[in-house]
Amino acid sequence: MKKHNYSAGPSILPQEVFEKASKAVLNFNDSGLSILEISHRSKDFVAVMDEARSLALELLGLQGKGYQALFLQGGASTAFLMAPYNLMKENGKAAYLDSGTWATAAIKEAKYFGETVIVGSSKEENYNHIPKGYEIPSDADYFHCTSNNTIFGTQMKEFPATNIPVVCDMSSDIFSRDLDFSKFDLIYAGAQKNMGPAGTTLVVIKEEILEKNGRTIPSMLDYAKHIKAESMYNTPPVFAVYVSLLTLQWIKGKGGIAAVEKLNDAKADLLYAEIDRNPLFKGAAAVEDRSKMNVTFLLNNADHTATFDALWKEAGISGLPGHRSVGGYRASIYNAMPIESVQVLVDVMKALETKI
Repeated sequence: MKKHNYSAGPSILPQEVFEKASKAVLNFNDSGLSILEISHRSKDFVAVMDEARSLALELLGLQGKGYQALFLQGGASTAFLMAPYNLMKENGKAAYLDSGTWATAAIKEAKYFGETVIVGSSKEENYNHIPKGYEIPSDADYFHCTSNNTIFGTQMKEFPATNIPVVCDMSSDIFSRDLDFSKFDLIYAGAQKNMGPAGTTLVVIKEEILEKNGRTIPSMLDYAKHIKAESMYNTPPVFAVYVSLLTLQWIKGKGGIAAVEKLNDAKADLLYAEIDRNPLFKGAAAVEDRSKMNVTFLLNNADHTATFDALWKEAGISGLPGHRSVGGYRASIYNAMPIESVQVLVDVMKALETKI
């Protein structure tokens, strides 16, 4: 039976990416060697890293605009502390938008480096919406936000204009929608949702904002050192970078981010329409802030849980339960999720009506 993978991450990737990656595990570039055993300094892998970094900038529309792309390790969790280490001055301060669990984690790390101002928070409402109407202090060293909140199913639709550097954690919606990415000075994203397997983190950074805060930064946490080493300061996660490259090539083959966004819109519209139509369900996030990547919803009557769970499992659906802090269900419909799989879930929701 075909599986419909709604896991929030590590998550679904395109079938053609799995096929190409599996071949490379056995024989990469007809070298007779596996991608898992080649040297990261080999000509073949250096070409992979160079193309992955270049293609990331190309898809984001940032080539030739003073940005560098890196593939690092440590996930977004390490980026939480790398941002303040590289950007916050001694005795400086940073502004943070608290919109969910991962924003809270980033705030925790920033507090080790200096004053951390929370300009807005939706914590009291269990993060069911994106904070609005906040002001960003002009004397902060940077402003940090999280574009999409995987756990709570909310997504920023607009980003504030400010005269300070803007840092954004885009781990769960990178490459899913067309934005003016030049409005951001630092973007980081764990690969394991829209771009590749767990093990690497994409960092896109405007070079001019670096080496200005006066701090002595440990080498592995210094973005400038990683740039100078062309993302090879230490042994990179070879396989994760390669699969990320295959996924970026797939996005380009689809027509780029704008084309992928149209497909994502169609999937989100289909699922949200059923949530709003079906009297047995309700959305968990504020309508105006609903995520197009992570659709969170609840049963209106918990007594129907066992019946619904049996139906979606029988249909081959996997990874649907919501995070414990929200409950209910979470359908992660990342770039590689086909609309046919979304239709399967919608059909199951409709089938529940006939059994109640």
